[in-house]
Amino acid sequence: MPTEKKPDAVVASEVAPRAKPSNYPEPFASQVAGREKRQLGEVFGLANFGVNLTRMVPGSISALRHSHSKQDEFIYVLEGTPTLLTESGETQLAPGMCAGFKAGSGGGHQLANRSSEVVVYLEVGDRTAGDSVFYPDDDIEAYLENGGWRFRHKNGQPY
Repeated sequence: MPTEKKPDAVVASEVAPRAKPSNYPEPFASQVAGREKRQLGEVFGLANFGVNLTRMVPGSISALRHSHSKQDEFIYVLEGTPTLLTESGETQLAPGMCAGFKAGSGGGHQLANRSSEVVVYLEVGDRTAGDSVFYPDDDIEAYLENGGWRFRHKNGQPY
């Protein structure tokens, strides 16, 4: 069976946005309304890490504040001035700035667009198996199972 031919290069902003805007169950999915991800890594069939071109309209957030147990994350700001929220406080970011989040370091991170302009950034993360996600501010946990994210309350009950 032939493998689908992947492109050599694409215009990142022309890659179709992710079909399902969020993997979160409600009431959390609606909290990330205004965020749009274009899965650039998927276009090329990348298996070891993912790359998203993410766009946030004013007033939106990147994700619930979270930290990964096994997967590192990295962001690079292309446009706009998002606010990075971590356990140590808030940091105003600008184009050309970047931030990294080591797996297993706890705390949590989130970007918020508190400006009146659109924010665009690259988000890079690895795909280490057995990852779980901790959300310090919300009653939700995530874990990878059979290649997909599953969500449960912190008491173990599924959503």
